[in-house]
Amino acid sequence: MSKLLVKPEEVDQDGKIIDVTPESAGWEYVGFQVYSLKEGASLKKETGTDEVCLVLLSGKANVKTNEKAFNEIGERMSVFEKIPPYSVYIPNDDYYEVEALSDLELAVCAAPGKGTYEARLIAPEDVEQSDRGSGKMSRKIHDILPEGKDADSLLVVEVYTPDGNTSSYPPHKHDKDNLPHESYLEETYYHEVNPSQGFAFQRVYNDDRSLDEAMTVEHRNVVLVPEGYHPFTAVPGYECYYLNVMAGPKRTWKFNNEKDHEWLFEGVKR
Repeated sequence: MSKLLVKPEEVDQDGKIIDVTPESAGWEYVGFQVYSLKEGASLKKETGTDEVCLVLLSGKANVKTNEKAFNEIGERMSVFEKIPPYSVYIPNDDYYEVEALSDLELAVCAAPGKGTYEARLIAPEDVEQSDRGSGKMSRKIHDILPEGKDADSLLVVEVYTPDGNTSSYPPHKHDKDNLPHESYLEETYYHEVNPSQGFAFQRVYNDDRSLDEAMTVEHRNVVLVPEGYHPFTAVPGYECYYLNVMAGPKRTWKFNNEKDHEWLFEGVKR
């Protein structure tokens, strides 16, 4: 199995099924966990040196921090309802407690914090929705924590790729700290597939092909993108969802497209 592919584990005592840390990924900035909590269960964690964005993938919960409480949040019971999620931003040197009011799927997105911003609720109406691409490159975007919203490091977005379509495409990369032309951002892709027995494909590769991994992605898999281009394809019959978490030394998303495929932006038939 590729070292870039992380599969879910059996639920541990905290409800955790996915655990990506900077140490396990071999990078510096992004941490990502998924918890599967039964109704009535709770999760208590310190944020430490990281800021955190809790994304309620599905289900309802109460969330409190040292200073704030957000009660009875959550609306969608499946990511494939395609409505924006409830999320909670929490700064570093804080604490959060999540109480599951129903069965709850919770993503914990983490990156280094500077204590600049207070904890806050990100409600569905705060999430910008857009459609990107066209034809077989079309997809639906929910910007949960984009560059224009307050955070020290984190960028968080979710994407819906229709069955048979390709997204994160034409291929682009953001692996050079070379602003204003390109920013260095590590990235995780957390995938869900509908129906869940389906699969999809993702390729991660760089210009000289010293990195070139093509992976079969299944429900609840995570793909790590330490560098390079990273297009994703949903196979016919199975629509796909992914949650992206990005972070790096500077909080800006500046990418470069692979030159061989830039003609796709021009609508040229080949």
